[in-house]
Amino acid sequence: MSKSATSDGRGPYATGAIIWQLAQVLWVGGLWVLHLGVIPALAHVGLAPALIEDIGTQIGGLLTGFCAFCAVVQMLVLVSGQGFAALWRDMRGQLLSMAVLVAALYGGVTHWSPEPLRWQLFCYLAMGLLGLALVLQPVPGRAREARH
Repeated sequence: MSKSATSDGRGPYATGAIIWQLAQVLWVGGLWVLHLGVIPALAHVGLAPALIEDIGTQIGGLLTGFCAFCAVVQMLVLVSGQGFAALWRDMRGQLLSMAVLVAALYGGVTHWSPEPLRWQLFCYLAMGLLGLALVLQPVPGRAREARH
């Protein structure tokens, strides 16, 4: 009997690598698409600047929460494959931890600061740069395959 095309016998690392990449595409790609694609497209269409700012603030808050969720999912994949110590010893764990902390800072600034716009922009761009740095890191479970 032949194996199916989807089962290659690699075990949990293959599933973890797929989940890792999907979560990474959703949160890092979503951040940059909103900042570089959607907001400029709304401005190009001719919407009022106040409306564009309001849309960006509303979607930015929701997207930041979603990014934190995806980063936590990636942290779970990293912990399941390499242990809990990988959160502070591995560069990927450090980047993910910082992304979750920046997302929490974004939420805290939104609720407790009287003028949160600059801090929100800082947190948003910090998350985007952390995501880009994370994209350059190897996927858990695939690093061993690349060396052989």
